[in-house]
Order: sequence, then structure tokens, then C-alpha cells
Amino acid sequence: MNRRRALTAALALAAGPALAACGSGAAVEPAVPVGAAGGPKIDIGPDQHRVRAAKNARAAALVPARVRATGELRVGVAAESSPPLTFYATDDRTLIGVETDLATLVADALGLRLRLEPLSWENLFVGLDSGKLDAVFSNVTVTEERKEKYDFATYRRDELAVEARKGTRWRVRGPADVAGRTLAVGTATNQEKILLEWSEQNVRAGRKPVDIRYYPKTSDTYLALQSGRIDGYFGPNPSVAYHVNTAGQTESVGRFSGGGDAVQGKIAATTKKGGGLVGAYAAALRAVIADGSYRTVLDRWGLGAEALTTSQINPPGLPRTP
Repeated sequence: MNRRRALTAALALAAGPALAACGSGAAVEPAVPVGAAGGPKIDIGPDQHRVRAAKNARAAALVPARVRATGELRVGVAAESSPPLTFYATDDRTLIGVETDLATLVADALGLRLRLEPLSWENLFVGLDSGKLDAVFSNVTVTEERKEKYDFATYRRDELAVEARKGTRWRVRGPADVAGRTLAVGTATNQEKILLEWSEQNVRAGRKPVDIRYYPKTSDTYLALQSGRIDGYFGPNPSVAYHVNTAGQTESVGRFSGGGDAVQGKIAATTKKGGGLVGAYAAALRAVIADGSYRTVLDRWGLGAEALTTSQINPPGLPRTP
């Protein structure tokens, strides 16, 4: 099934009691943006009218001569990511999403043409290693392990969120709030690790553990949520925010760092270590944060809560897994 047919199928199923989705981690939304009642509508058509930024002379001066000579910035993005990160518009050809928009702002500020390269996750890093890419904008979290090979200029908070049915009074602030609750989560994810830790903390404190459920498809998760078989879904904040904003059937009831209690996770422009570009990226990001275009981009995708006040180079990352 191609992307367009998958989106059309999602639209057909969206009319029922549960929203359609596919894949293991994020919903594929209707081909026509439906929007929550009274909430923001998200344009997923090919004519995006992207937010643009002016060239910033100070940031552009930091671009190495070898890159400046080409006149372009080669940016890798995930070929099959999830809304609102990077995904295909309704024409099944145009790459859209918050990552492509932020990459556009950075290229503008550096005075370079943006060339997007949609690649599989592993090939994004192969492209950096080989020198075929100048940067990756693909929801990459800064980790201590990754900092050994790559340089980072931060541009979003790495956030997770708990999604529940609309109108609930339930709010999640920590382990006690999920004691005895039934939550769905993706396998081998940061949110699963956090949820398992919370469940263990609850047991040690004499509270009930979390009843953790796993579903092969996101459509199954949302069917279980809408039918009341689970209390919530713990997933990446961007996917949760997009689903909340476009479906109108759920709400976010808690948001947490992707790094758990250890560190505030941060998403960053990723480039080859020592390649001379990270300073230019950070300067460009600081410029678009200052002029407001950065916040406009995040808000149009429902991710204003993930905004940073500045771009940091190689901040503390998620710790190594023991």
C-alpha cells in the first residue's frame, strides 16, 4: 500500500469510533486535516507556505568555505517518519513537517539552498559519516554515546506525553498517578523504560503496579483507548500532540522529559564531529529563535511546548545505558 492509499484508508476509518494509524510508534493521520473542535488545524497539503527566515550574516560567516562554495545545505531527514516530524503531504511527494520547516529556517539563516535527503534511520548516520550529508534533522536526541561521534546544536525539548480520552480529570505527574492504571506503550522505547521504573517504584511504595499493554499497531492502541480498555497511551509528545490536534477525541494529561529524571532530553541538529558546522547551526538557530520564526514553526505543528530559549552545542545528553 502506498502512502496516499494508506492516508485515504486512515480517513475512512477515522469516521468510526477509533482513529486509524499504522506502524509501531505513531499515528498516520487522515489525508484531510480534520482538526479538533475549536483547536488548531494542521495543513498537510503540498503547498505549505513555509515560514522563511532572513540570512544572518554572523551565522553565515561561520559556515566552512567548502560548504559555502556549494551554495547548498544537504540535510538528511527520515524517509518514513511520523507526523508532525517528517512525512509526505497529500500529493505523496512533498516532504513536510516540523523537521523540514526548521531545516528550512537554518538554511535560510545561513544563506544556503536546502537540499533534503530522505533516508532510512541508519542511513542518516551513514550519510554523516561518509560526508554526503551536512546535517541530520530527524528528531535525534542528544546522548552521551552519540556525542563521541557527532556534534549537536539543540532545537527542541525531547518530550514524552500521556494521552487519554478527552474530558478526563486524570492528570499524570509521576509514579503515584499511574498506580493501578492500564497504559499502552511501545516496546524498547524511553517511555517504556520510564513506565517500568514507575511501576517498580509503586510496588516498593506499597501501591499497585502499572498494567502495561503492548499493541502491534497504533490503530489498535487508539481503539483500546477509545473503548476504555486502557486508561492512556504513553508516547512521544510530537505524535501525541499531532493526534490530539487533528482527532479531537483525546487530550494530553502529562508531559515528561525523554531523559526521565536523569536529564532534560534535547533534540538537535546533528553533524559529523569536528566538521566545523555545529557553530553555524547553533548561531542560525539562535537567530531564528530571536526573530520569532522558530516559534511560529513550532506552533503551526502544535509543538510550542517543546520550544527552547536558545540553541546549545553538545549539552549534557541522555546517559549511557548500563
